[in-house]
Amino acid sequence: MSFFSHFKEMRKVLLFSVYAIAIGAIVGWAFSDYAFRFLAIPMSGLSEVHFITTTPMEPLMVKLKVSLIAGVVVALPIIIWQLWSFILPALKSNERKYLYFIFPSSLLLFFAGAAFVILFVLPICLKFLLLAGIGAIDTTPFVTKSSYINFVFTLALSFGLFFQLPIVLILLIRIGVVSPQALAKYRKWAFFVIVILAVVLSPTPDLMTQVLIIGPMYLLYEISIWVGYIVVRRRTKMLKREEEEVI
Repeated sequence: MSFFSHFKEMRKVLLFSVYAIAIGAIVGWAFSDYAFRFLAIPMSGLSEVHFITTTPMEPLMVKLKVSLIAGVVVALPIIIWQLWSFILPALKSNERKYLYFIFPSSLLLFFAGAAFVILFVLPICLKFLLLAGIGAIDTTPFVTKSSYINFVFTLALSFGLFFQLPIVLILLIRIGVVSPQALAKYRKWAFFVIVILAVVLSPTPDLMTQVLIIGPMYLLYEISIWVGYIVVRRRTKMLKREEEEVI
């Protein structure tokens, strides 16, 4: 296929993705109030905290932002399908097998990370951030809807990316950059690095939030090691089978 043909195919993929996001955003607009209420669940236990709007445009901008996020989420299967259809013809059969593993696993882990934030991290994180110093002076915490959405989105995106750790490590194992034995040998150092990252990247300095980051990250690291052993074992069996067929 020529460069121009590739460019046309890529353009088609991008257009389909944009259309899918636009349609998803329109659908998201109808359900944006419900979506915001769902995202605001972690705030429901904080009776001392109240949402406010500080500009006339803020309610509309928040609704647009939530609609766009919902549009991307709704359109994600279509975007992945479009990317899949663009990449797949260029791959060999053995490479396609890894793509079948990477795409669904990556998507599942990303949503698992985002859900983990909303269900576990946010309630503790918000309680510490908003109520930590409230006893010193008689104050009423107020949060703008826009800043709250930005905070939730940033945190969910960060955890969604953190949860990609097994995909990255398993790919590195598959291409021979690292081995499961090496990952197991240096797990203490890996734990140390994860702790440092949790301290640096945690939105709050409290121990509980940092534990909620360290725990899943280290668990994913250990899962990566065991899945890596399975990948190496299967690859070894496949190579032996190929050698026997040649002989």
